[in-house]
This record gives sequence, structure tokens and C-alpha cells, in this order.
Amino acid sequence: MKLIARLRPIQTCTALHEIIGPLQSRSFQPDFVPRDPNANPIRYKYPAAYDPYGPRPPPSDKIVQLAERIAALAPEERRQIGPLLREILRHPNLKQISVAGMDLGAMGGAGGGPAKAEEKKVEKTAFDVKLEKFDAAAKIKVIKEVRSFTSLGLKEAKELVEKAPAILKQGVTKEEANEIIEKIKAVGGVAVME
Repeated sequence: MKLIARLRPIQTCTALHEIIGPLQSRSFQPDFVPRDPNANPIRYKYPAAYDPYGPRPPPSDKIVQLAERIAALAPEERRQIGPLLREILRHPNLKQISVAGMDLGAMGGAGGGPAKAEEKKVEKTAFDVKLEKFDAAAKIKVIKEVRSFTSLGLKEAKELVEKAPAILKQGVTKEEANEIIEKIKAVGGVAVME
């Protein structure tokens, strides 16, 4: 009896073995073949400039002669070639992109004279409010007022007020800037619009 009781678990294990197959083991080895440490690295030849369309044949003599004739024309005649070719080949006119209101950084000065004259005509729409000074007795009131129109905490507002002159708010409209200046003035501070 004891022998039969011990054989049953073995039979169930073999039945389980038939259902799921043999247990698989995998040793953790890299999936790549390591390269020979003594081999030299492969040097690839890269072109000086990448051309996705591949190498192009040199231009024909007819094209070279045409390019030379165009280069020999007066500047005024060269300016007329582009629009005429667009019209003949029925290419759409390219529209200029407006850069009004964009910060172009160093590129903004590249335009020259006309761009400078145009900038003077444009009225400033965004202003900064700067706290110049405040009355020492009204320091707490100024800090509370600064917190009311900024999203600063008490500690940050206190540090900002203490390092006056400091910019309180940037990029606000003229009306909002005047309103902030009046509020600061009412509590004993001096603020200016820049």
C-alpha cells in the first residue's frame, strides 16, 4: 500500500510533464557574439556632404553656358529672372511670413535700416513693473500687496521686496501695470513701469 501511495504523485508529475513539456532552463548569456579584442575598428568612409539623392552627374555644357550668361547680366536684369520663371513654369508665389511680434534675437538686426524704422512705429504692449523703493514702516503692507498680484509665497515675496530695486511682474499690459503701481503707492512703496 505504501508503495502505491508513493507512485501516484510520480504518475501525476509525468502526466503534468506530458502536458507542459520538459522544463526549460536558460542560462543568462549575451545574445551577441563578442568581437575579437585584437581586431581593429572598422573605418567607414563618409562623404563630405550627405546627399539623400545620391551622386549627381555634372551639369551639361548648355546649363553651364546659361549660368554664365545669367551671372554676366546686370543686377536689375537678374532680379527679373525669378518672377518671370515662376510665371512661365506656373510655380505658386511664395508668401512672406510675418515676423511681427516675434523675438528674433540676434537675427533681428540683420534686416538693416527699414526694419529699425518699422520698430519705432510699433507701440510697446508689454511692460515690466519694478519696485524702486519702499517705506521701512510699510514693508509688511508692501509684501502683502506683492503677494496679491504675484503667485509668490510669503518667503519669496519678502526676499523680492527686500532686494529692491527689483522687477515685480513682467509682460503685463499698460492698464494692469498702472493698477499695480497705484496699489504699491497706496501702501507706501514706489514702483515704476519699464
